[in-house]
Amino acid sequence: MPSEAGEKTEAPTPRRLQEARQKGQVAKSNDLTAAVGLLVGLVMLYFYGPTLLNGFLNLLNRTLGELGTVTSAKAFTEQGFHLLLRQVASLVGPFLLIIAVAAAAINLMQVGFLFTTQPMTPSLDKISPLAGFKRLFSARTAMRLAMSLLKVAVITLVAFIFIRGDMPRLVNLSECDFTTVIHVGAFLTFKLGLRLAFVLLVLALLDYAYQKYRTMRDLRMSREELKEELKRMEGDPIMRQRRRAVARQLAAQRMSQAVPRADVVITNPTHLAVALKYDHESMPAPKVVARGAGYIAQRIREIADEHGVPIVERKPLAQALYKSCEVGDYVPPELYKAVAEVLAYVFELAGKGFRRSRAG
Repeated sequence: MPSEAGEKTEAPTPRRLQEARQKGQVAKSNDLTAAVGLLVGLVMLYFYGPTLLNGFLNLLNRTLGELGTVTSAKAFTEQGFHLLLRQVASLVGPFLLIIAVAAAAINLMQVGFLFTTQPMTPSLDKISPLAGFKRLFSARTAMRLAMSLLKVAVITLVAFIFIRGDMPRLVNLSECDFTTVIHVGAFLTFKLGLRLAFVLLVLALLDYAYQKYRTMRDLRMSREELKEELKRMEGDPIMRQRRRAVARQLAAQRMSQAVPRADVVITNPTHLAVALKYDHESMPAPKVVARGAGYIAQRIREIADEHGVPIVERKPLAQALYKSCEVGDYVPPELYKAVAEVLAYVFELAGKGFRRSRAG
C-alpha cells in the first residue's frame, strides 16, 4: 500500500536530485540529439549544398588535370595529397561544425553543463553476468525495444505515404535525361528526408518527456528516506529542540543578569516589555538590555519586581522600542524625548541626578 514505509511515493528532494546529477543520472534523449542533427544537416544541405557540390566538382577537375601532368602515382601523392585533404576539410568543415554545435546545444538544453566521471567508475554490477541478464530481460529493456519498433513503424509508414504520393513522378523519370533525373531525385530525397527529420524530432521530444518522467520516477523516495534526507539537510529534530532549549536557557540567563542592572522597564502593559539602562558618563544614549513579548515579557517584569527595577507602562513607547531595537542597541534619536521623560521621572523618584540634555 502507498502508506507503507518502503513504498516510494514521495517526490525527490533537491539534494537527492543534485546527488543523482553528480552521478550522471539525468533525463536525456539521444534520439533528440540525432533528430536535431539530421534536421540541421538537411537545412544546411538546402542552403550550402550547391556551394558544396560546385566545390567538389572544381576539386575533382583540378585533381584530374594535375594527375595528367605527374609522371607517377608516388609523385602525385607527395605533391597533392596534403593539399587535397586541406581543400576537402575547407569544404566539409563548416558543414560538420554547424551540426556539431547544434548537437552540443541540444545536449546543454537537456542536461545543462555537466561533467562527471562517476558513470565511468568501475563497478562489479557493470560486468556481472547476472546483472546483465536481469537488465537484458527487464521491463525497461522491453519498453525500449517497443519504442524502437514503434519508431521504425512510424518512419516506415511516413516514407511509404510520401513515396506512394510521388510514384507517378518517379515513373515518369524514365523518360527524362540524366540531369533531370539527378535534380528531381535530389529534390524528392530532400523532401523525404525533411519529413522524416520532423517525424523523428516529434518522436524524440516524446522520448525526452518519457526519459524525464522515468528519471523522476526512479528517484522517488519512501517516507523513511524522506525523513532521513530531511535530517541530513536540516539536522535531527531532537537535536534542533535541544539547541533551541539551550539557546532559550542562555537567553534567560543573560536576561536574568541584565534586567536587575536596568534603570527602567517599559511595558505594553502585559504583552511587551523593554528594559533600558542609561549611564550618561559612558553611554551616548539609553541602551536596550532586554526585550521580549509574551512569556519573556512576563519574565522581565517578574525579574524587575524581584530586584526593585521600576516598571513604567507606556504602550506606544514600548511598541516603538520593541519594533526598532534589538538587545544591545541604543535608543534611536526619534525616541530620545519620550525615553528621556520616562528616565527623568524614574531618576527623580530614585533621587538620582539626571542630565536631560544627553537623552533628550
